[in-house]
Amino acid sequence: MVCTKITAFAQKQGNLSVNFLFLCIYLHFTSQSLFGMLAIKEIQFNRQELSGAFGDIGTDFPLVVAMIIAAGLHTPSVLIMLGLLQIATGLIYRMPMPVQPLKAMAALVISQKIAGPVLLGAGLAIGLVMLVLSLTGALDKLARFVPKAVIRGIQMGLGLSLSLLAFKDYIAADQTAGYALAFVAFLVVVLFMDKKALPVAFVVIVLGMLYAFAFKVEITVFRDALGFNLPMGYIPTVDDIAKGFVLLALPQIPLSLGNSIIATRQVAQDLFPDRRPLTVRGIGITYSAMNLLAPLLSGIPCCHGSGGMVGHYTFGGRTGGSVILYGLFYITLGLFFSDGFESIIQVFPLPVLGVILLFEGIALILLVKDTIAERRHFVIAVLTGVMAAGLPYGFIIALVVGTILFYSPLKMNALANMGTK
Repeated sequence: MVCTKITAFAQKQGNLSVNFLFLCIYLHFTSQSLFGMLAIKEIQFNRQELSGAFGDIGTDFPLVVAMIIAAGLHTPSVLIMLGLLQIATGLIYRMPMPVQPLKAMAALVISQKIAGPVLLGAGLAIGLVMLVLSLTGALDKLARFVPKAVIRGIQMGLGLSLSLLAFKDYIAADQTAGYALAFVAFLVVVLFMDKKALPVAFVVIVLGMLYAFAFKVEITVFRDALGFNLPMGYIPTVDDIAKGFVLLALPQIPLSLGNSIIATRQVAQDLFPDRRPLTVRGIGITYSAMNLLAPLLSGIPCCHGSGGMVGHYTFGGRTGGSVILYGLFYITLGLFFSDGFESIIQVFPLPVLGVILLFEGIALILLVKDTIAERRHFVIAVLTGVMAAGLPYGFIIALVVGTILFYSPLKMNALANMGTK
């Protein structure tokens, strides 16, 4: 009831970002129970939503851990804020709209050990940029110009990248034992993915935990890590914001435009055709609001993402319930177990996370199938996908080149007719 009144008040302000901030503040200072959430219209909590809740963990969790370590971030703040933002988007969108670490930023922070204050400054910088692009209508113009075949290519490229990452860095992490664990997890997913009575992703996570307790950590790790922590306030300096913009925000913006905004809108339309269509302006505003809020409580910069939505959907998520449950997972870790986080992360073996990531990647690749009927569009989608996955700064290059090819007079018959008589 209180949530409904606050949401209604914020909506009267005519600004979705205000709505978002009110929801985040509300969730931060209350302890509303899961049973209270069950009454929220259009949001469900069942076995399928529980399974879908872990459909994006293979992408998010390793990046979050690596960023905390590389940038020396305050662990409780990162986990709690990520969880709160998940819950807020679940309440706002009423569908599995994910909240993910910004991947280009994450890669730079992890590889170059960029300091935490600069990362938090980058969050504010990209939040401001996205707010301007959203409110001026620039995002809408870009979305209308980029063809669907190129969007499918971007999604295919992301799917290829995630699948290769799963094989190279995750599944192989524990060598022979890791391959065996991954094989069992793969069989569980393949055999039971279509069984709605079984939350398959959750089962796979539990399987990984049992493996960890048997071979890697003691079950007392949770007791030893038990504590209580809250987010820590932080105000980035002008210097932090300027450095963050140059070092981190600029490389991230093209990927965000292509995958976090335009492709996410397309995936939502594909997966939920009967629901009110999302707008790129609305997605851009919540993207902006997340990044204007999170750094002030020491949270990492975040985005939405087509891959995350596909991951939640692939494993059963159909409403905001899956991302709300996923958010509660991070909030629980941050509030109560962040004191021993370096030990807790071993409970979630990389081979299991890799299998979940692999299926998310495959689902993204398969979205290209609706371009097959128009052979030229299919060729452009494949070319765009390969460029996105294979080139440095591949997503911006693929976005530009793919769009140019689409509007060019080139028919590309040699490739389009490949394999036909």
